[in-house]
Amino acid sequence: MNPIKNVDDFIKKVQESKTKDKFDLSSDEDLSIAVMNLVSIEEHFFFTAQKTQNPEYLDLLNEVRQMRKELLKKLIKEYEGEVWCISKHLLAASMRLMEVGTKQLGIGNKKEAQDLFNKAFNLYSLFWGVNLKLVKTDDIKKIDDEVINRHDEKRTGFMGKLGELVKKAIDCCIE
Repeated sequence: MNPIKNVDDFIKKVQESKTKDKFDLSSDEDLSIAVMNLVSIEEHFFFTAQKTQNPEYLDLLNEVRQMRKELLKKLIKEYEGEVWCISKHLLAASMRLMEVGTKQLGIGNKKEAQDLFNKAFNLYSLFWGVNLKLVKTDDIKKIDDEVINRHDEKRTGFMGKLGELVKKAIDCCIE
């Protein structure tokens, strides 16, 4: 497999996947946000059940969990190892960071909010990188040194490149 040298190579791979596998990435992006919210609803049902000691909330949690699993299968068609769980947790963490960032923004902490939003987007981008099979652990060591630089200040390292991919290749506004 050829090493991925830059964002253009990433985008080319995504475009090829879209044509070959007929991905509707705008719908998949919407579905990924729905899955994020379902994970959040599961958490809220859990905490509400614990706080109220009302077991009916656990029944609701289970119903939402079943729906979330069914919908996540539409996004993650094939996986190995713990990619399923990793994907779920990437989406969940991204959603939580967005929510905390929004709260920070609401109280006027714009710098803190932006940092949280960046982290949320990085996790979200990693979700897509893993599930579009653009990121594989055996490929990571093959990526050109110019692409990954842990000293990057402009987010041009690996996570920055994935973020650029998501911005350019996954457009939720395409109808």
